[in-house]
Amino acid sequence: MPLRPAALLLTLAMLVSCKYRQPYEPPPPPPPLPGEDGGSDGGSNGDGGVVPPEQPLPWSRRAVTYELLVRSFQDSDGDGKGDLPGLISRLDYLNDGNDATTTDLGVDAIWLMPIFASPSYHGYDTTDYDQVNPDYGTNADFQRLASEAHRRGIKVVLDLVVNHTGSGHPWFQDSISSPASAHRDWYVWSATDLGWRPPWDPYTGGDCWYLRNGAWYYALFWSEMPDLNFRNQAVRDEMKRIAQQWLARGADGFRLDAVRYLVEGSGGQADTVETHAYLREFASAVRSVQPDAMMVGEAWIDTSTIARYYDDLPLNFDFPLAQAILDGVNGSNGAGIASVIDQVRSTYPAGSTDAPFLSNHDMTRTATRLGSSPGKIANALAIVLTVPGSPFLYYGEELGLLNGSACNGCDEDKRSPMPWDATLGGGFTAGTPWHAFAPGQAVANVAAETGADTSLLSRTRKLIAVHRDSKALSQGSIRWLSRSGSVLAFTRTSGPETVLVVHNLGDGAANAGPYNVASPGPITLFADPGVTDLTGGTGSFHASLGGRGTGIYRLQ
Repeated sequence: MPLRPAALLLTLAMLVSCKYRQPYEPPPPPPPLPGEDGGSDGGSNGDGGVVPPEQPLPWSRRAVTYELLVRSFQDSDGDGKGDLPGLISRLDYLNDGNDATTTDLGVDAIWLMPIFASPSYHGYDTTDYDQVNPDYGTNADFQRLASEAHRRGIKVVLDLVVNHTGSGHPWFQDSISSPASAHRDWYVWSATDLGWRPPWDPYTGGDCWYLRNGAWYYALFWSEMPDLNFRNQAVRDEMKRIAQQWLARGADGFRLDAVRYLVEGSGGQADTVETHAYLREFASAVRSVQPDAMMVGEAWIDTSTIARYYDDLPLNFDFPLAQAILDGVNGSNGAGIASVIDQVRSTYPAGSTDAPFLSNHDMTRTATRLGSSPGKIANALAIVLTVPGSPFLYYGEELGLLNGSACNGCDEDKRSPMPWDATLGGGFTAGTPWHAFAPGQAVANVAAETGADTSLLSRTRKLIAVHRDSKALSQGSIRWLSRSGSVLAFTRTSGPETVLVVHNLGDGAANAGPYNVASPGPITLFADPGVTDLTGGTGSFHASLGGRGTGIYRLQ
């Protein structure tokens, strides 16, 4: 039985049994890559010489990014809805710009779910790409946010919904007015219902074509989200203009929503040649203004299909790895995690940077999927912050925030307000919150966890600091030392720095090693309670790990 919410985060040492599993089955591992036998730590150039340091990757390919819904983060005016001034007041929680302090989370960037004008709470049905949603503030508030964030070393990434607009957008209102209207061809119209179904569920899914004024328009996700027509150069150019405008206002990049579905072509509704071509066109326009801008695509599909989007965008979310991490943690076996990472390395273009994460605004929260087990939640966060790639965290994951329970698992329950303290308004608002807090607020809140050295929040802060301060962890290669069973062990190497990472995915104590790695004297960068320093010598290093514990050691 899982812990009751009120006991969720009393201590990381309280571990709970759970049988929850997701249906994803990781693919079988590919053949081992050269040098994967554990015989060399990759710390020298093979002839005893010193390995030179590697050039750092652009910030956008090594950042720890924090996704948040402005509506749920901090309310500044008592209306129960979070806003940009409220977010500004909480920036020091995310990163106060002072590396000497340990009270901030230490993230490098924030990804804001849509902030543009929209009639819906979530913002994915945009009605004006040029204006901030009045619920959140003004364009001037956004520019102040960008300025304050940059002063603290935080980049600001905007969620840009490129596939569709809201039905209330003036473009669409003009488009439906007449076949001869100026914006008619900005959307996808047909004289007949072509009978298409959502490509993720072509047999039982709902409609995609909707009748209006004697013709049918295409709307893949919802009748009130009509798809834009990216075969029209005016649409292509307008979306590039919008992106460049927000870069000029202080944005540092974009999360691109639903990239698989931009252009319907000869290949069907998803993953078409025309879609890839436009993404490259869009990315080029962004780089022409800001060469190091973050661009991360949402392609919720298998690894081999995601790999093709690396010809277009520098980052793409790794959905198979997210599932494999949760499965591996739940099943106390790291084989599936290693398998997906190996498939990424063998499938993605050389030099690509992965974008690992655990959950997002469309998914049941990590803590709920892991059965409310503090140890499993700690496991998952430690893994996502130590495997290759630029990691993304969803707001509240650092607290062990559960899914809400106000609407039986609806999307709003996945996006409930941030619990800053245990009061009625949660430190989030002086009014009535726009949506109920998730269960467990009494202990899963920032105030309660800030003062506890063993809390999930304190532990996540430490892990992010280690990630930030290690080039091996933030951009290094990986070599497996133990990839099946409860102990997942690997080295990460960048230039002369090699770091050994060991995770115990089991509830009981475990021995890690001996590992055939070289070090003149390992330094412990991070160790959970019950995890020992690395002992032994070159070729036979080992450590003892408490249940669900992680150890990170710099070898050289």
